[in-house]
Amino acid sequence: MKIAQIGPLMESVPPRLYGGTERIVAYLTDELVRLGHDVTLFASGDSVSSAELVPCASMALRLDPNVRDFIPYYMLMLDRVRQMADEFDILHFHIDQFHFPLFRPIANRTVTTLHGRQDLYDLKPLYVGFSEMPLVSISNDQRKPVAGSNFVATVYHGIPPDLLKPIYNPRGGYLAFLGRISPEKGPERAIRIAQAIGIPLKIAAKVDKVDRDYFREVVEPLLDHPGIEFIGEINERSKSDFLGEARALLFPVDWPEPFGLAMIEAMACGTPVLAFRRGSVAEIIDDGVTGAIVDTPEEAVQMLPQVLALDRRKVRRRFEERFTVTRMAKDYLQVYRSLLKRAASAERAAAVPWLQPALESEMN
Repeated sequence: MKIAQIGPLMESVPPRLYGGTERIVAYLTDELVRLGHDVTLFASGDSVSSAELVPCASMALRLDPNVRDFIPYYMLMLDRVRQMADEFDILHFHIDQFHFPLFRPIANRTVTTLHGRQDLYDLKPLYVGFSEMPLVSISNDQRKPVAGSNFVATVYHGIPPDLLKPIYNPRGGYLAFLGRISPEKGPERAIRIAQAIGIPLKIAAKVDKVDRDYFREVVEPLLDHPGIEFIGEINERSKSDFLGEARALLFPVDWPEPFGLAMIEAMACGTPVLAFRRGSVAEIIDDGVTGAIVDTPEEAVQMLPQVLALDRRKVRRRFEERFTVTRMAKDYLQVYRSLLKRAASAERAAAVPWLQPALESEMN
């Protein structure tokens, strides 16, 4: 199958540091190539892939000091994709909804994975207005605010099984927080939970421009307390030891988390997860096997000893059963084939109108 993957331009694919969407695009693209497909990746020029790379910006836009407005670069990229569209069986977009107007005429050969939150007022009319565009959610919970939109599947994220090594006897003696510093990710909650139970906490997280005031006013004062260590942003090579040597990952989110990649990264290391019941969490964590799901900080403090006692080999085994990149790629291939089958049926119906009722019955 000839497949186009259209990635974000803000970070390289994969990103040098933080960037969940870009990492997933990288893992998926390379796995599709490994499975024997002809894949082209549209991304920034500093991306690295086993697929054919079509550079659409010289480097990740976030890292280019000259970039003030990212929209022109996406316009140029989408025009490049449009020019090459006939070369592909399927075009898989990972850039929110920028492409909807331009690719509506070939909607049946496109699929759009929604990587972000969907509980925003302006999104529902957009999906109604472009109802032909097939959508993939990354959790069932992510769909709820825009229920009734043209979702064709839910595909959970997956990562390479050898990306992060499991550590079954961690020596770090600390709890971990991984992600970005923002109110919805709950770093101050993680600090207070760790303090309440008396276990050190290491925080590996980026601070975006929009969250600098929050970091300075809310989080930074808490870093002076004993046992709290702020590491900053870390790369993939550092992540294995950081998560693997931790006794548990704290995931105290306070927003409708679309997926939560850090949870399966911890599981890949054999590290159990203590997470708050928001968004996708209940779909990702197997309560009592890979971690625990709680509703309040007080409940988190109460449940943490049970989380620390979980069998880390079973945590890793559940990761291998549910969240590998091979499973993710095969799920997407099933989506692609289903969409192409529908497209072929629609073309036959258009060519022979009297067959349309029978073909519609076949598609349903």
